[in-house]
Amino acid sequence: MAANPAIPAFPPTAGRLRLAQEAVFPGLRALFWAGSRLYASRGYRLLYAEMAQTPIVWRELASFVPSWLRSLTSFTSLTSRLLRDGFHALAVLPAGHMVAAVPGAILSLRAGEREFRRTHRIVRGTRPLHIAATPAGQFFWGEYFDNPARDEVHIYGSQDGGETWSVAYTFPRGAIRHVHNILYDRWEDCLWVLTGDNGPECRILRASCDFRSVETVLAGNQQARAVAAVPAEHGLYFASDTPLEKNSVYFLGRGGEVAPLAPLSSSSIAGCRAGDAMFFSTMVEPSQVNADRHVRLYGSLHGGDWQPLLAWKKDGWPMRFFQYGNAFLPGGENTSGLLALSTIAVQGHDFETSVWRVNTE
Repeated sequence: MAANPAIPAFPPTAGRLRLAQEAVFPGLRALFWAGSRLYASRGYRLLYAEMAQTPIVWRELASFVPSWLRSLTSFTSLTSRLLRDGFHALAVLPAGHMVAAVPGAILSLRAGEREFRRTHRIVRGTRPLHIAATPAGQFFWGEYFDNPARDEVHIYGSQDGGETWSVAYTFPRGAIRHVHNILYDRWEDCLWVLTGDNGPECRILRASCDFRSVETVLAGNQQARAVAAVPAEHGLYFASDTPLEKNSVYFLGRGGEVAPLAPLSSSSIAGCRAGDAMFFSTMVEPSQVNADRHVRLYGSLHGGDWQPLLAWKKDGWPMRFFQYGNAFLPGGENTSGLLALSTIAVQGHDFETSVWRVNTE
């Protein structure tokens, strides 16, 4: 059988992945990699650790002062889960400027500062799912809100390190429900924009970093409904996020060719790279199609053979109020040789960050 032209030529000696646990940190959520430095949050405090050093020592970098109510609720796991407290996204520039998302606001931090400042108040929805940063110093995020009327949806950008925000691009009324993710692709110097949720609203778009050029590369069905994606030299790896159909990992080539690579047990909203290895996690959400009650981690070396690596069972708290079971994977460029992941709403490992050594066999 002839090889599928959409699938890249994977190294014949790619091998299989094996994870060895290095450390566990209760109460931490991993957010972003900057080389071998990992940023994580505990409530509304931002910490960092140099992961190449042993033992791993966490140091506080900055904090945000929320309302008095969220100051209280963020101290316990269940109330924090109920109110979706804390940092949910972070992006960092090489110069040290940071932008973060918390419930109701976009925050900014200049290099050397110790307290995040609110630079944008979110009026539709509570927060974006992700924030993108470019080497040119730009930040971008897309609106994520229920949007039953299918109103227009904005992508916001900042050219001054997150100090001010303006609309960089607008999806017209009726085009999409909301934006799932925006991520920077260093191989093509472009942005990938992922949207949802139904029919033609499910899109994967490629945009220039000034948004003067925006093209739809993939659209029109539930398998184009994605939140998690990992750029690579030869294309984009993404995982579908649908409760209506079986989910899979896909490869999207630079010319627009699409190839399914591996089935997933449920929807995925998190993916990352660690060296030559790539990972996607699944979440537990109510669905007649995706009935798995376990959060699972899948991985691949060089994008070839995908394998299940870890699993956690959903805890007994109602998902409607206390969140779906999930394993969050931090963004950024990771050169540490380690994988960090943060589990939530799972038995025995709620609100916990674990660090794993990535080995091959």
